[in-house]
Amino acid sequence: MNSRSITLDALTERSETPTPTGRPLAFVNARILDPASGADIPADPKGGVLCRGETIIAAGGDIFAASIPDDAQVIDCAGHCLAPGLVDMRIQIRGAGFLSTGNAAVAGGVTSAACLPNTDPVIDDMSVVEFIARRARKVGLVKVYTYGAATKGLEGREIAEMGMLAEAGAVAFSDAVKVIADAQVMRQALSYAATFGLLVVQHPEEESLAGDGVMNEGETASRLGLSGIPREAEAIIVERDIRLAELTGGRVHFAHISTAAALDAIRRAKARGLAVTCDTAPPYFALNETAVGDYRTFAKVSPPLRAEDDRAAVIAAIADGTIDAIASDHSPHSEDAKRLPFAQAAFGGVGLETLLAVSLELYHNGHLDLLSCIEKLSLSPARLLGLNAGALTAGAPADLIVFDPEQGWKVDADTLNSKSKNSPFDGRPVQGRVLTTVVDGRIVFRA
Repeated sequence: MNSRSITLDALTERSETPTPTGRPLAFVNARILDPASGADIPADPKGGVLCRGETIIAAGGDIFAASIPDDAQVIDCAGHCLAPGLVDMRIQIRGAGFLSTGNAAVAGGVTSAACLPNTDPVIDDMSVVEFIARRARKVGLVKVYTYGAATKGLEGREIAEMGMLAEAGAVAFSDAVKVIADAQVMRQALSYAATFGLLVVQHPEEESLAGDGVMNEGETASRLGLSGIPREAEAIIVERDIRLAELTGGRVHFAHISTAAALDAIRRAKARGLAVTCDTAPPYFALNETAVGDYRTFAKVSPPLRAEDDRAAVIAAIADGTIDAIASDHSPHSEDAKRLPFAQAAFGGVGLETLLAVSLELYHNGHLDLLSCIEKLSLSPARLLGLNAGALTAGAPADLIVFDPEQGWKVDADTLNSKSKNSPFDGRPVQGRVLTTVVDGRIVFRA
């Protein structure tokens, strides 16, 4: 540990890790959804998943046809869905701490999550990467991986020590919620990251255009008297960085894409075979700018909620594969930071516990089949970050969820497990609930 102090409030938290039983777990009578193999197997008492220790031993439609191991703890899934645990490729921990984040994650079915580097201190040093990994293991809920800062101090001026950060365990590089604005710095970041085969994840927002905007630019912003952020602010950075990726051979990933223009640019880049990928988050396909309503600060997110035509474009891009993954964009804030006039309130919303339920709207509305929806939430982000996750095959980590895609409930921010309650979906009826979450063969959540 270097001389800088670690001020993450998680230092004071206590682990509530369940004690492993040591017995194998036999999940039976479940509809098995495995995006890695493409399997969608109907529920059957002879089929299921068998885990021993931290590993899946077998999975399939008839693995229990002969018998179930005598010492196994049998879990009857009652016909519900069994899938890999969700892999959330973008969360912020901030002051919420590991225990609050972990409880929210496993309640939402997230078993692996990648933490942005805008912690205090910033993750631009090997010791911070290692500290976060140790803290997450001690809490023992969601597996937490870290991004390394792309630039020192997230200041956008000097490239961070990417090689050392990658060696310590950083899975990709980003300046979190800040754009890497300088084109030469972005070029260097892409070139440097390419030597380690890692992604540079960009928050695409041209700063001078975004200015002091607080919501999407347009008629709604004008009516409310709020300064707007034009959608072109996103597309300009996306188009610039696609050219830089082509120049350097680096891999660029665009976070929380929200506009049709940016998606068109990404679609064209992919068609040319460039190493360009992107994700979006539930607010951008489930809400539009009208959610701001009467200055509702829980709907103040970054990038801002867009107009309906952009929302429709995001859904189309998820369906046609232009958007590779769905992330929660979990951004916890204190009540004090949100209970302010709209212009002064903080950007961001919590999303771990609503990630699956809101994403399942894509399935319920006919935009994706259920297996494809799970793939966007598990296997695809795992592959982008190079994580061993997102599969139910033998030898894979025993990280899985049991969920009911039909169970309806209403999001009530006050009842969320997260210490922070700033959900843009507060009060929304949703359909789909996580019933059980298993991490490394340990049951860490039950509804």
